[in-house]
Amino acid sequence: MTAPPPTPEPAPESAPESAPKSAPKSAQPAARPRRTGGRVRNADAHTAILDATAELLEEVGYASLTMEGIATRADVAKSTIYRWWKSKGVLAMDAYAHVVAARMPEPDTGSLRGDLVGFVRELYRVGKYPLRVRTLQGLMAEAQLDASFAPLFQEWTGQRRAVVRAMFARAVARGELAATTDIDHAVDVIFGVFWYRLLLGHEHLKPSEAEVHVDRLLDGIRGAEGRG
Repeated sequence: MTAPPPTPEPAPESAPESAPKSAPKSAQPAARPRRTGGRVRNADAHTAILDATAELLEEVGYASLTMEGIATRADVAKSTIYRWWKSKGVLAMDAYAHVVAARMPEPDTGSLRGDLVGFVRELYRVGKYPLRVRTLQGLMAEAQLDASFAPLFQEWTGQRRAVVRAMFARAVARGELAATTDIDHAVDVIFGVFWYRLLLGHEHLKPSEAEVHVDRLLDGIRGAEGRG
């Protein structure tokens, strides 16, 4: 008889898989280091300080603004602030110049009327924002009471005047206005209405009146040129 074939040996059992090791608990995220104004973070810290200052200026007013509060809001060391700005007043006006320049247009439409209407409409729109109104009132008041702050405020208002002066200068270069036009007086009229209404509150600043006010100003200028 033929011998039966050998019974195959059972395959060895594979070793049981060990249970997956539990992943280590993730470490708590490290606290974000303060911006110190080092080489990598210079631009970030500078912008953060300006933004924080402008925000706090509108929230609490100039009188209650502090370097400590700015440092906390911007997440920087106070020494970083003093590295760039020597006083609260210098920083406050630098910050407000920064934010106002971003909010306000500097139109160049090719015509003086178009430039002025665009600018005045946005200027009057400030009246729709109570915090901005209060901030500007507070800055103007501070400039009357603090002799060291007044030049800083005047420098900022001078920057805003320069924007409008440039519109008139372009108009003179294009031949829209005579070279003898009293540009400084015209700029005074533009901002005079704004500040008078803003400070006294006897009349609202209405963006819808921008065109009428600009047309009256230009009619007066051209009428004076005709009489001259």
